[in-house]
Amino acid sequence: MSIAVFAYGSLVSRPSAAITLGREDVDLHPATLTGWRRSFTLIRDNRTCEKTFARRDDDSIPDHVLALNLDAGGSADTVNGALLRVTDDELVRIDRREVRYRRIDVSPAIAGGDAAASGPVFTYVARPEHHAPVPPAGAVVIAAYERTVEDAFTGLGPGQFDHYLETTERGTAERIEAYLVRDEIPAGNPRRW
Repeated sequence: MSIAVFAYGSLVSRPSAAITLGREDVDLHPATLTGWRRSFTLIRDNRTCEKTFARRDDDSIPDHVLALNLDAGGSADTVNGALLRVTDDELVRIDRREVRYRRIDVSPAIAGGDAAASGPVFTYVARPEHHAPVPPAGAVVIAAYERTVEDAFTGLGPGQFDHYLETTERGTAERIEAYLVRDEIPAGNPRRW
């Protein structure tokens, strides 16, 4: 029996997943998750977490950074993404990467990705203290993160990018070019966002 992770954001990026998994042979299988909605509702305190970013345009440090998250939806809601087959040890590596998320079993809500889903399927949703259904004023999205996600869905297969756009609430947060000013990031975690 294999374990799979339903990736719906930056883990859909093969290079990003490879850094976390510590292997280059990342095989992604397009899949759909039913009963969930995707939006920028994961929040981190940019000043106190393991990585702090400053704006490239004026070197100021935003208070909060947003990332993609899944929120429970209705039976008609779907989110596209990809299944990523992982070992037990690799699942622990993803847990370390997704520090502001909690891992949940979504096996019954997955369609597609059959080659990777012979066992349980997990995904990650924001921990309550990192969930911001209404982000605070001034919260930003790091543009490199959003570009990585969009590029990943473009490369996932025909129609996947369009489906991503259709099933993602982008919100109104400003997208910024940013650079890392403080790094206490665990190995295997992204340093560009």
